[in-house]
Amino acid sequence: MKKIILSLATASFLCMGIQYGKAQVKLPQASSTQTVIQGLGIKNIKLTYQRPNANGRKIFGDLVPFGEVWRTGANVVTNITFEEEVSIQGHLVPAGTYGLFTIPNSSEWTIILSKNATQWGAYQYKKEEDLLRFTVKPQQLNHKVETFTIGFDAVTTKSTQVSLAWEKTQVSFSITTDQSKEIMASIDEAMKGEKKPYFQAALYYYNNDLAISKAVEWVNKADEGNTTAPHIKYWKARILLKSGDKNAAKKAAQEGVDMATKANNPEYVKLNTQVLKEIK
Repeated sequence: MKKIILSLATASFLCMGIQYGKAQVKLPQASSTQTVIQGLGIKNIKLTYQRPNANGRKIFGDLVPFGEVWRTGANVVTNITFEEEVSIQGHLVPAGTYGLFTIPNSSEWTIILSKNATQWGAYQYKKEEDLLRFTVKPQQLNHKVETFTIGFDAVTTKSTQVSLAWEKTQVSFSITTDQSKEIMASIDEAMKGEKKPYFQAALYYYNNDLAISKAVEWVNKADEGNTTAPHIKYWKARILLKSGDKNAAKKAAQEGVDMATKANNPEYVKLNTQVLKEIK
């Protein structure tokens, strides 16, 4: 009887072990994952990294030693993907996905783009796999950043700054792109079609200091028949003012005010009124 009871108890224990073995335990990551997709012109930059917390620890020069290659986050190396060729701190970088490593120091950081973007940590890092490395100066912050953060600042249609911040240290580097040939080729091709992008093309020429006469021609085309579009009147006024035709710009802006007032659109009442004030 004792043997039977012991056998039954053992079987029950084993069944419990199997049951627990199959159970999926879900626990939060100590370092959360963040993916940031930042538009740059007509293409994107994708950044994926893990975000450790300071938790009262001294970070740079202690938890993250000076003079050693760092994964730039936690767990797997930080990944950055470019959909097209870009320039980083003046260095051309082909489209692709790269590992973002860094070497922190008190007065200078080395930023590394590695062709190996799949490794855990920096334990298998190899300098010969570098695509690019350059140095930047760290900045001391007057506030504490608890969670390691990588973000995009000062974003324009042609450039952005990538900033890494943790504890009271921040480092930044620039990314630029030149898509003008591709964009202008797409405008030329679209102008061959039935539905021509007059308004978008005019804005592109205006914002990028291209032929203002062409921008005037296109915005006039966009304005034809648009009797309820105060935003077109606003940009028409801006383009005409830039071309030096103040009288035509004043007329367009006033029409924009009237349209926006009738449509109960205070935003474009204000914007068109601003143009009128600038003309005065």
